[in-house]
Amino acid sequence: MTQSISKKRSDYRAPEYLIDTINLFVRLHPTETSVVSELNIRLNTSVERHDADLCLDGQDLQLKAVLLNGERVDSYVQNQNQLIIPYESIKDLKEFTLSISNTINPQDNGSLEGLYLSNNAYCTQCEAEGFRKITYFLDRPDVLSVYTVKIEADKQQFPHVLSNGNLIEDTTNERGLRCVTWHDPFPKPCYLFALVAGDFDKLSDSFTTSSGREVALELFVDKGKREQGHHALSSLKKAMKWDEETFGLEYDLDIYMVVAVDFFNMGAMENKGLNVFNSKYVLADANTATDDDFFNIESIIGHEYFHNWTGNRVTCRDWFQLSLKEGLTVFRDQKFSADMFSELATRINQVKVMREHQFAEDAGPMSHPIRPDEVIEMNNFYTVTVYDKGAEVIRMLHTLLGESGFRAGMDLYFERHDGQAVTCDDFVNAMQDANDADLNHFKLWYSQSGTPEVTVEKIPKTEHEPMRLQFSQTTSPTSDQVNKQALYLPIKLECIEYNGSSVALDLQQGTFVLDTETASLDVHANDCVPVLLSDFSAPVKVHYDYSLEELLLILQHAQSDYSRWDASQSIYQRLITQHYESMTSQKNKDVVQASRIDNDVIEILQKVFVELEHEPELLSELLTVPSTESLMQGLSDVDPLLLVAAKKNVIGELSRALSSYLITRYQALTKLDKDYVYNKESANHRRLSNAMLYLLASNDTEEVQAMIQDRYRRADNMTDLLGALKAAQQSSLSLFEDLMQKFEESYQDNAVVMDKWFSLHATTSYSDILERLTLLASHRQFNMKNPNKVRSLVGSFAFYNTAGFHAKDGSGYRFLADYLINLDAINPQVAARLVTPLIQRNGYNQHCNDLMKKQLERIMANKTLSNDLFEKVSKSLLSDAD
Repeated sequence: MTQSISKKRSDYRAPEYLIDTINLFVRLHPTETSVVSELNIRLNTSVERHDADLCLDGQDLQLKAVLLNGERVDSYVQNQNQLIIPYESIKDLKEFTLSISNTINPQDNGSLEGLYLSNNAYCTQCEAEGFRKITYFLDRPDVLSVYTVKIEADKQQFPHVLSNGNLIEDTTNERGLRCVTWHDPFPKPCYLFALVAGDFDKLSDSFTTSSGREVALELFVDKGKREQGHHALSSLKKAMKWDEETFGLEYDLDIYMVVAVDFFNMGAMENKGLNVFNSKYVLADANTATDDDFFNIESIIGHEYFHNWTGNRVTCRDWFQLSLKEGLTVFRDQKFSADMFSELATRINQVKVMREHQFAEDAGPMSHPIRPDEVIEMNNFYTVTVYDKGAEVIRMLHTLLGESGFRAGMDLYFERHDGQAVTCDDFVNAMQDANDADLNHFKLWYSQSGTPEVTVEKIPKTEHEPMRLQFSQTTSPTSDQVNKQALYLPIKLECIEYNGSSVALDLQQGTFVLDTETASLDVHANDCVPVLLSDFSAPVKVHYDYSLEELLLILQHAQSDYSRWDASQSIYQRLITQHYESMTSQKNKDVVQASRIDNDVIEILQKVFVELEHEPELLSELLTVPSTESLMQGLSDVDPLLLVAAKKNVIGELSRALSSYLITRYQALTKLDKDYVYNKESANHRRLSNAMLYLLASNDTEEVQAMIQDRYRRADNMTDLLGALKAAQQSSLSLFEDLMQKFEESYQDNAVVMDKWFSLHATTSYSDILERLTLLASHRQFNMKNPNKVRSLVGSFAFYNTAGFHAKDGSGYRFLADYLINLDAINPQVAARLVTPLIQRNGYNQHCNDLMKKQLERIMANKTLSNDLFEKVSKSLLSDAD
């Protein structure tokens, strides 16, 4: 392993040289693709130093020739990762042309970065630093160039040859090879370069912009999958229209292309005019995709389109500013999804991501601010902190400035910075200046890591003083920062009297701003219950000593549906935590202890459920118990196996206590089933009936098993099929295996659907789970080189099979470590993402920690460890020494 060197944000220096245009010629070949780049380079006169060598980035390239203004250059220096043109060779040239010839091997490029060949198609992935695997270049986001790309390929094998921008030439040369030339008139960083060549099915459509321009829309999918692309294409048109109406942003090229590929490290990539997508987020029909898949496709199609302005037209100065484009664009896709489908479901989904994953990242060895200060491998900062917490920071700006104020800030941002590579400070400054607001304190969100914790105490009313809510905030030291400051926190809240009436509060938009360590709010009521952090208005944890009765009051009477859902989660968490603590205190922990829930609680829950029967969206959310990952956030020194058992016991007791209601209501719902259509009303109907069946499945009776079998047999869509399978997974392993065999027989030739099958197996509580995982890895649909397959099998096991992964003997940890050591040699980026459950050890008991650490040390001992995996593992081990 080469020595890993940290990169620091404070070390940023503007480039000494700029590349205004690049003419790229690519002759495709499986093992010896030829690349010739012609770079028009000039001195950057805005920097002080003008005696620097020209250092171009390159990796895994076979250099053939270097020409300077047409003359061969032999004075260059080539090392493992750079091509250096000495200053002496160019010191008298303010502008010059550098031509570089090299070859690459796409067929053996298992990292799926740069140009690679898979499933008989060529594809690129250049973000963050993949372009250097194609040719030598200034591979940094603040070098913007106009690209002209000529691609030569076999016209029979590759009828579709694509790149960024507009098609300007398509001919056949004297060798009978197809020559296609693309030109992108908008300067872009090299991470947005894209090339795709293959034999696809194509869907075509068009979109007329608000200014009357007609844009050609083209969607490319694997042969035979054409009909599964209509939802994605429809989603693209919705996104284009929404961005015009919401932010006044219009598309700028003559064509917009989307290509779906099976082998892809990410969900999708926003390359200018040519988005490359993981097939999982494009292909959909009733027989192969769930309602959640339809929702995610619309959201991600929108996300990548919205990048055209927030990321492409205005891009990042350096990779430490990644949240500039990603946090902002995630917020934009959330707003889009809320408008297209559901505000409540979109918000709850996002809060679950924060509570299950981002809070854990804040508490772990990879803790970092949304604008990090230091990194070894840039791919490791494509995180829930940069993306999802970054979006929450943007959302807080939206809350503070309001709809019109936020739009004014966006308008000024584009007016100032269109065509530039800028920083997070530039964005906040635009928001500040457009609204004549002081956001200097708010900027601390960009540089401070960790999850703030807000404690609220109710001070009773006295004869001379009104009732008061006393707020205090603190952020614990994190692995990357010790000293913390008070942040700017908008806390949305309401207050409810014990009779259910709402209390009037003197607050703008119902938001209390906590911008100091402590502050208070007067409440003019004799007594009341505060409903805190409505709509999750800030990415914080709130502590208030609610009684169970007060949480039930919020569940019944809160004005915000989000707050009612949040109260339900707190109720379930309270019940499970109490049972867990009871189990941990008993002497013989191997004896399963029954859960007991007070009849009063059951009665109120059922009363609320009955009242909400005509609000299926909210009711389905209230019937869903928090994940084990969410439950972990409120505990320390956790025995994960006991926590899983406690959760199972409580759900089982809820299921038994509510079974009569659930069965009656479920049967009534199934009588209303209609032919499949994806819209909000139908999706909510299916979600509610599946939520009820899943809860019933914990009460393992013959009647429930018959209902599950009937659900599977009658299902005319993937949502209900998966609903039945997940219920069977909870109810009866024999039934589950029988249905899974039928599912495999039906879908064994569909790669995307089989990912669901792998994931279900991987998350099942088999006693021999590791042997099954090994057997599944030999399945003909599994491929270790395919990230989707690895994530669906190994990732699902490590992240979501708590009982199997945290086996007492450490075998689950050892299985993951073994797999990652092998995977790291093929695809370091995916390996580094899958190591997360092993490095996020905070919160687990010492037994688990010791076993996890042992496996991390085994990984660390690997002499060929990639930078990707090295950074995460070393930081986790280093945290033990601090």
